[in-house]
Amino acid sequence: MAVETATELAIFFETDDFAVDATFTPVGGTASTVKGIFDKEYLEMESGGSVAFAINQPRFVCATSDVSTAAEGDAIVISETDYKIVVVQEDGTGPTTLVLEEQ
Repeated sequence: MAVETATELAIFFETDDFAVDATFTPVGGTASTVKGIFDKEYLEMESGGSVAFAINQPRFVCATSDVSTAAEGDAIVISETDYKIVVVQEDGTGPTTLVLEEQ
């Protein structure tokens, strides 16, 4: 289901609840403040044998309109930590998930 309006999406990213402010800077571009939900999910990975291990996979979900130019290699700062965007996942419904790598 697509989000009906930008206002409805903005409510989802209000910093009074779960969202935080971040500074998004495209390569060669100007920094801007965006609001989104930050998560450092642990993912279980297999090493090719019988031993599994967990890695940290930080993600930032925000309004697509706020990061419409986002690409691999762009920068984002969240809670004073620098990240590089490694994957941009736009699903066509209004939000975009940025998969991050801590710098």
